[in-house]
Amino acid sequence: MPTDRTTDFLRELLVRQLTTWLPAALHRSRRATVAVAGADASSAEAALRLVAGYGDQVRGRQVTVLLLSAAADLPARLGPIEAELPAEVTVHLLPGDPYRLPVAVKAAGAAGAPLFSFVDLPGAVTPKLLTAATNGRAGELLLHTGDSARDVLVSAGFPLVAEVAPVLPDGVPAGVLAFGSRSDRSLEAVREALWAVGADLGVRYRDPLDPTGTTVDVVGEPDLEPLAHELLAELRAGGSRPVTELRRHTLTATVYRAADANQALADLLDAGEVRRERESGRLAGDEIITAAR
Repeated sequence: MPTDRTTDFLRELLVRQLTTWLPAALHRSRRATVAVAGADASSAEAALRLVAGYGDQVRGRQVTVLLLSAAADLPARLGPIEAELPAEVTVHLLPGDPYRLPVAVKAAGAAGAPLFSFVDLPGAVTPKLLTAATNGRAGELLLHTGDSARDVLVSAGFPLVAEVAPVLPDGVPAGVLAFGSRSDRSLEAVREALWAVGADLGVRYRDPLDPTGTTVDVVGEPDLEPLAHELLAELRAGGSRPVTELRRHTLTATVYRAADANQALADLLDAGEVRRERESGRLAGDEIITAAR
């Protein structure tokens, strides 16, 4: 069972990511579905309250909220919020575990429209669950589980996958958070959300596949030397790359933010470790970076 601190962390992360995802989804589609599966009652309540806060943007569209929870008190907690929802928002509260997500997504008619799934899994990640979360090509998944899920998310069809292992202020590990998407912008948003929540709650992050277990402090200015070493190694192994690809590599292969990649590259340029295509100015996304030796 997750600790209270883990629960607080997951709830705050869910709210921050939904704050970014929902307006973008409503801008590009007239239908959108939010699925919260396996989370505690406070997280499900917070997600529905956030949707309610976007009432003006929901008008004329259709938003479905799927809540899969075993919390007995959830219907009573959600009642006052549901009473204030616009008619365009439909809520389905389903008792049971998160492995019912495929059935819930199909019954809600989510196919072909943006789907954001937040899933807190007590056990193994199953292919059926991930297939439902991809929702064809329209799904994004924020997954909390006990171990690295990168390979299974890639196999399920998420072309962009990032994951971090949160470490709580008391040093207790809080599982692994994995995010699957097709959007660089969404990938950047979830990393920004992770760093913001981590700074607020004193959570550090590590790479779940790093055998050294080294953590990164996200409060204040981060130590970018490990990222600079990683980017230099990537350039030496794979050859010259545009800045955009190095930013994406930072998001998918490290715990750092995309903006940190730009600063790390600037540090490498100052040290003469890499060369840029242009002599001066801001590092543009299409600019090619090459290892100096």
